[in-house]
Amino acid sequence: MKILGVIPARMAATRFPNKPMAPILGMPMIGHCYLRSVLCSLMDDVYVATCDKEIYDYIESIGGKAIMTSDIHERATERTAEALLNIEALNNGIKFDIVVMIQGDEPLVDPEMLREAATPLLDGDKIVSNLIATIPTQEERENPNNVKVAVSINKQILYLSREAIPSNKKYSGHIDSYRQLGLIAFSREALLKFVALPTTPLEIIESIDMNRFLEHGIPIHSEITAYQADSVDTPADLIRVIEKMLKDKLFDSYKRHVRDEG
Repeated sequence: MKILGVIPARMAATRFPNKPMAPILGMPMIGHCYLRSVLCSLMDDVYVATCDKEIYDYIESIGGKAIMTSDIHERATERTAEALLNIEALNNGIKFDIVVMIQGDEPLVDPEMLREAATPLLDGDKIVSNLIATIPTQEERENPNNVKVAVSINKQILYLSREAIPSNKKYSGHIDSYRQLGLIAFSREALLKFVALPTTPLEIIESIDMNRFLEHGIPIHSEITAYQADSVDTPADLIRVIEKMLKDKLFDSYKRHVRDEG
């Protein structure tokens, strides 16, 4: 099977404008995401998909691969689907079997997380796989920037919300809580089907792509990872990630790409 990694990224963001190019130890955030993703040996290729020339030019400047997409996309999944078709056309019509969507705001992503997301699709009986992680604190459960996930006993995702689910209003015991990470693997057919499906009420209400699949009855497998990627939604998150990056051993393997600002 041929596996493609796609990192959708755009400069326009309400909460944190120009976020992909925010510097982390001398390197734009999107650079960290790309250079860590290409370290995953399971990927046959990795591209950044963007509607912004600044992001495109930066990725090209570090020897990476980028593809331009439309500026009208509301969902990262839609940008990823367009990127897939553009990349296949660019490569003489070669077809990828699996596409791993990697959010461009998780600069501490580990390449093994891409493998974890894609592996459930390799035997062909699953079409969508979303990496999830445990939520350790109540504060993080209540943070609307974290997308919470309710899962079934056979690891299928039941619902995704920005509210704290399951509710602890009437339950005082321990609750296993999970959050969605920005690593979702799709079969080629499932990704293209996503853009063909109409948007759905819960997708719009929660502003979460994957609720479109659930509302149309398409199962999403969840894979629990022990890795704790750290997404950047606000400038305060960026400060926390910078502190973690200072101690990150993986950074040493690609820090030669740090810009010389002098």
